[in-house]
Amino acid sequence: MPEKTFYATGKRKTAVARVWIKPGEGKITVNDQGLDRYFPLDTAKGMIFQPLELTGTLGQFDISAKVQGGGMIGQAGALRHGITRALLAVKEESREILKKAGLITRDSRIKERKKYGQKGARKRFQYSKR
Repeated sequence: MPEKTFYATGKRKTAVARVWIKPGEGKITVNDQGLDRYFPLDTAKGMIFQPLELTGTLGQFDISAKVQGGGMIGQAGALRHGITRALLAVKEESREILKKAGLITRDSRIKERKKYGQKGARKRFQYSKR
């Protein structure tokens, strides 16, 4: 019987992660590179491993991901969201644990656009009375 591969998409800020997981020995590949090479920061790696640690599936799945857009932490957040959704596709009974940790909900906070006639999104030009 062929191994079943599960797919999910994760998003965070402007980063989008397409994630494929299949049963394996726990190898994680991001954009055809190893996890340690693509995400050198420990905080980013901690974010990525969070859904796997919560569900107790660390080292049970091979994860392959294509990530684009955003910065390093945004991409790590998108990858975490994608892994969470893929794990839900594998086993639905882990939903309660992941929901309690707040990993299922997409973090919709994005940068506010700059408004015309202003210096930024909220900041105005200095007012001069005279």
